[in-house]
This record gives sequence, structure tokens and C-alpha cells, in this order.
Amino acid sequence: MPKRLTKSEVVYFANPGESMKLELESMDRRTAFLLDINRKGRIKLSRCTLQERHRTVEILARLDLGGSKHTNPKVETPPLDILKKHNGRTFEVDEPHFHIYVEGYDARWAIPAAEAGFKQTTDLVLAFREFMIHCGVQDVPMIQYPLQ
Repeated sequence: MPKRLTKSEVVYFANPGESMKLELESMDRRTAFLLDINRKGRIKLSRCTLQERHRTVEILARLDLGGSKHTNPKVETPPLDILKKHNGRTFEVDEPHFHIYVEGYDARWAIPAAEAGFKQTTDLVLAFREFMIHCGVQDVPMIQYPLQ
């Protein structure tokens, strides 16, 4: 669904150890969304979680960069074709992966970030720009790099 930021000024990317959220709305202004940037910890500067939420609690999409291990559910029949080869797969520490909302599973399923179309996984600002585009954000604003 195409969306826009409710405030379209320059976005200042979160510093290490910080988190922030941006408010989005559908183009017809009927549906609200949130984009989260979470830079957990101050030691590992490459660690970042980007996520899109609906109704403040439903995670629709999440991109984990430099994060911890994640294991997909192991089921007899995966709910989507794209998930078949990742049934029960464990993503290792620091392996960029993209979580997909699946009804009945919330955002517990993930695929490699590259397979979801993410080319930028080391430059966090560029990754966030790609994530915004992936989430349908129109007119992505300038994103200011954090102070390191």
C-alpha cells in the first residue's frame, strides 16, 4: 500500500544505542503505520532493526541487520512458496534477514535480506532508504547520517 510520512522534513537516523519511530499514513489518510529504527547497544555499531508496524503492535515487515540468531518455524507445509526453502532455517548471528508477516505466525518467518531485494545491508542509512521504499513510502525524504 502506498504511504507517506506524516512529517516530510529531513529524517535524522538514530544514533547507536537509540531508537526512534516515524509516523506514516496511507495516501488516503485512512490507515496509520509506524516505522521503527532500533539501534540496540552501543558496542556493535552495525546492529539495527528496521520495522513497519500497523495498529502499533502488528509487525508487517522487519529487517534485521547485525542481529542475533533467528530460527524460522519448522512446519509440514510452509504458508508461502517463498518460505519453502527456509522451513526451519536458522539465520546465524550477523546474517541480514527480512521478516515477513504471515497470518497465524505474525513476523516469525524470515528470508535472506538479499532474497527480499535488499542490496544495502552494511550502510544503515541506505538500508533504511531501501526499507522505506520496500514498505511503499512515497517521496522518501533526505536521511541524515547519525553522529558516530
